[in-house]
Amino acid sequence: MASASASPAVPAPPRHADAATTPPKPAWLKVAPVIFLVFWSNGFVASKIGLVHVEPLTFLTLRYAIVVAVLLVAYAIFRPPLPATRMAWVHLAVVGLLLQAAYFATAFIAMSHGMSAGGVSLITSLQPILVGVFAPMIANERVGPRQWLGLAMGVGGSALVIAAKSSVDLASTLGLIFAVVSLVTLTAGTLWEKRFGQDAHPVSANLIQYVVALAATAPLAWTFETMAVDWTWSLGGALAYLVVCNSLIAMSLLLAMLRHGEASRVSALFFLVPPGTAIFAFLLLGERIPLLAWPGMVLAAVGILLVTRRPKAA
Repeated sequence: MASASASPAVPAPPRHADAATTPPKPAWLKVAPVIFLVFWSNGFVASKIGLVHVEPLTFLTLRYAIVVAVLLVAYAIFRPPLPATRMAWVHLAVVGLLLQAAYFATAFIAMSHGMSAGGVSLITSLQPILVGVFAPMIANERVGPRQWLGLAMGVGGSALVIAAKSSVDLASTLGLIFAVVSLVTLTAGTLWEKRFGQDAHPVSANLIQYVVALAATAPLAWTFETMAVDWTWSLGGALAYLVVCNSLIAMSLLLAMLRHGEASRVSALFFLVPPGTAIFAFLLLGERIPLLAWPGMVLAAVGILLVTRRPKAA
């Protein structure tokens, strides 16, 4: 399953250079939002499939152990540089703790306690609103009226999709609480990465973050779960998808987009996650998409256009 135009009156975060010296953005960033949206949305479906066969923290421990093993091999081959300062290590570790350990752990626990995958995706899709509220204070960004309108349309579109599918199950109070905590940790991790994110090599950065996530989830799984695993082909497929597409590709794209863009614009992509999840659940699980869901998808897409469209240069 896993990121406003900067105000000229407020100084930019320390790691950003002046506009005249800022290097051009890489060409692959143009297609990064589409790839991220597809892989991230489908992650909820893969998680739902996997959680049938394994407990949530044990599932995450397996996932992170495999990711760390893959990254260790990549590190041994490429020998990328490690962060040069102690604070760079600290910031990478905090992002790993918030985005990898806390966000995914609470989302998985919410689904294991009765929340549907669609319900969790709807609640966490409210993240752009929180980012829009706190970005001016934390990430030195200003959200204008047009972008607030787009954010509101995104919320409405996402709500229509999930309401039409009747997939928000609030019968489990504990599941709802964990889903809300997942929303908060996702927002906090996004803002922390935007404000303090390091221009580290992706292999080094991901390795540090997933080691932190593994160190956080493994003891919890050992303490609170049986760690029993019902090994099936569906679990293996779900685990492989989450490792490669969600952890290695989608999360790397999210962090890269945050480093090269604005937190509010990148976070607005999460409005399209519930519609994306609904489409993939229909294709892979046979879940029907009601008629009311389609205008919700259109509304969310229009909201994204309003948020992400940049004004023409004078």
